[in-house]
Amino acid sequence: MRDSKRLLTVFRALSEARQQALLEYAEFLAGKEAVDLAEAPPAEPLPIPRPEQENVVKAIQRLMQTYPMLERNQIFHEASAQMTRHLIHGVSASEAIDELERIFARHYQQHVQAGEDRE
Repeated sequence: MRDSKRLLTVFRALSEARQQALLEYAEFLAGKEAVDLAEAPPAEPLPIPRPEQENVVKAIQRLMQTYPMLERNQIFHEASAQMTRHLIHGVSASEAIDELERIFARHYQQHVQAGEDRE
């Protein structure tokens, strides 16, 4: 509360033109704050259900949307390996997708743990 009283005191001491400038700047900062919050990925995975019939590419896309907080480059190698297992080695799509879901869940747990370690 002390800061708001101090701000009000400073505001009242300014000329009308500078009061207007301060208001415009405060509105700019408030808008920027809202944009920053809107751009931040969610902390929790999004509840996107797995369709009954899904191919491996669509599963990767769904999982990327489900876990937007994860760094894609960290998952790319493992996701590519599952795609290769499916396309080249004949692993069924459902088995490859099951493994992709485990990979994303594991990376999410590592992400959460890294956040806790920083606190």
